[in-house]
Amino acid sequence: MYPAPFHYHRADSLQDAISLLSDLGDTARALAGGQTLLVWMKLRFDEPRHLVDLARIPGLSEIRREGDEVCIGALATHAEIAASAIADALPVVRDCGTGIADTQVRNRGTIGGALGSADPSCDWPTLLHLFDATLTCTGPEGTRTIPVSELVEDIYTTTLKPAELITEIRFRMPPAGSGGSYTAFKRCAPAYPTASAGVQLALDGDVCSHIRMALGSAGLTTVTSKEAETVLLGNPLTETNIDKAAEAIVCAADPVPDQRGSEDFKRAVLRTLVKRAVDIAVRRCHGETIKGHHEYV
Repeated sequence: MYPAPFHYHRADSLQDAISLLSDLGDTARALAGGQTLLVWMKLRFDEPRHLVDLARIPGLSEIRREGDEVCIGALATHAEIAASAIADALPVVRDCGTGIADTQVRNRGTIGGALGSADPSCDWPTLLHLFDATLTCTGPEGTRTIPVSELVEDIYTTTLKPAELITEIRFRMPPAGSGGSYTAFKRCAPAYPTASAGVQLALDGDVCSHIRMALGSAGLTTVTSKEAETVLLGNPLTETNIDKAAEAIVCAADPVPDQRGSEDFKRAVLRTLVKRAVDIAVRRCHGETIKGHHEYV
């Protein structure tokens, strides 16, 4: 199916883009990499009359460190992030970036576009919950920061204001001795995950001194569980404790049955993914070099 007719506008600067989106109102959509929006338009899920292309706005694709803080521009592509020095330092970031769809999508799709789509199957929101990331957003009223946990209000619905754009993602580097893992289960490379799980932790000897856990494709928004994290925090990562934590966060999930699997199937997959992510994260804490990967049916 072809998209409905639309007018194309190329923004030369951030303020130009915001002005265009503000003037055109609800009839306009921001176009970054287009790997989500164009699919929606072809399926007639969305029929905007105007597209405002952000791709040539300078300064929004930089990936850098400022002291102990990671800064990722919203127009950085999945492939650029996966190949960056940040991914070298944080293998969990490479796990996520290299597992997204296929080469074409990774080279065109952007992290800002993925976040703005508010699709519960997108990988980046799950990953960024592990680091309590904050988003810099700019709109007609100026610039503000919001936690990634407050971005998505409901499926395909964000808390962004009219004509407001995500411009940068920030989070702190974890302390030395930390380790993380992001893993997903999917039918094939181009497909969205059937389920995904991420873990970021730190050890003090055999005791877990820091833990963040998150699930994707497990509900209408990213799923987290303080109860699950409490099971592990301050305790040894024994098989019993890991099983309890996995069960707790899976209980917090509400997976939607669809063509990718039933609710029971997805819960079983999520339990396995959580345990696998914890195992890889612990081994990375101990200095092992492990290449993360997504599992395919």
